[in-house]
Amino acid sequence: MAPHALVQNIRAFVGTWNVGGNTPNHGMNLEDFLQVEGSADLYVLGFQEIVPLNAGNVLVIEDNEPASKWLALISNALNKPYHEKESKCGNNSNLFRKNCLKALNKNLRGDCDLFKACNCSSDSGRRTKLRDPCADPLNYCDSSSDDFISTAEISLPTRIGYQLIASKQMVGLFLSIWARRDLVRNIGHLRVSCLGRGIMGYLGNKGCISISMTVHQTSMCFVCSHLASGEKEGDELRRNSDVVEILKGITFPRVCKNPSRRIPERIADHDRVIWLGDLNYRIGLSYEEAIILLENSNWESLLEKDQLNTEREAGRVFGGWNEGKILFAPTYKYLQNSDLYAGENSKSKRKRRTPAWCDRILWHGDGIDQLSYLRGESRFSDHRPVFALFALEVELINRNPKFRKGYSCAATKFDLEECLSQTPNFCEFNP
Repeated sequence: MAPHALVQNIRAFVGTWNVGGNTPNHGMNLEDFLQVEGSADLYVLGFQEIVPLNAGNVLVIEDNEPASKWLALISNALNKPYHEKESKCGNNSNLFRKNCLKALNKNLRGDCDLFKACNCSSDSGRRTKLRDPCADPLNYCDSSSDDFISTAEISLPTRIGYQLIASKQMVGLFLSIWARRDLVRNIGHLRVSCLGRGIMGYLGNKGCISISMTVHQTSMCFVCSHLASGEKEGDELRRNSDVVEILKGITFPRVCKNPSRRIPERIADHDRVIWLGDLNYRIGLSYEEAIILLENSNWESLLEKDQLNTEREAGRVFGGWNEGKILFAPTYKYLQNSDLYAGENSKSKRKRRTPAWCDRILWHGDGIDQLSYLRGESRFSDHRPVFALFALEVELINRNPKFRKGYSCAATKFDLEECLSQTPNFCEFNP
């Protein structure tokens, strides 16, 4: 960090959910899951198994209709006033109409040039071009590119709180990042990289999606992964191998034109990294032993046998990474539309799965403070969603020539831009 840099904290909501191949319906409400009332600055949302992991989806063609439905639901939850207005306009009254899914996706993607470009010297001059919210949504389908980065300076009214920065699907994996409108113009160097670790060691039924970007002067990377499954002895080593290969194999292209600026090309080189997903680590106990501890809510004893904890402590995976304290029940495997774990009402051992904390969120780097780490209670799939709220330090651009050692910024969130201009009125001397 530069010695005279201004620093600001932004709040990032990070959520992960394995939805078990289930497609959402139009009445699904994500507001509770997204904790919209908390008003984070960034929303990072990762899903696993948004499509069934069958041969058709893995080997033939990717079904992107569920991804569009998840985008519609997320936008509806984050930007509810706009979608209520949409209904009054007569367009998109049903976000799940077949003939408008592509239109909705294109509308959210918008023009990705500003985000993908280097913004080292043009941070303050970037603006968002608006479209008429009541215009025919089919007019939004004239984009000339189906580039794999779904990005947006979203063309929505000024009252829209959040805009889609990037989204990417790889078979069943789906990652999207949304930003508060007033933060959007300070995001740049956007890059996406994926790595398959599934069938034959490279297909996309397992693996990760990684998105790299800068917020002001701070580099961030978000990794959404689905690691090797299985609860047999030794399966944890395959998951370790997936992590090692992802950290080694993910690289991002060079996009920065500033020779004095270091934009990271690998995951661990970023200032702030958050890894989320179905990591699939299990509990090293029999089903019967785990159930006894579960009935007594003895999370501490269960976590002592958690594979991710034991593998990290042994130095075999995620060295130097952090995870918040788990104070919630295991998130897998539940019976569909039930609060019962799979096997609780079955005498067949083949159908039993020892409950485990498969769904996790970890982080790497300084300037990261986890504010909460919780799970949701939706019965939509055999996994419960997991989410965390973070305070992330970001280094701001200092353009004020009068700002020197001994001065600190007393600006609030709302007058920060004025403070960063060449107007010293908001800076005071603090010896």
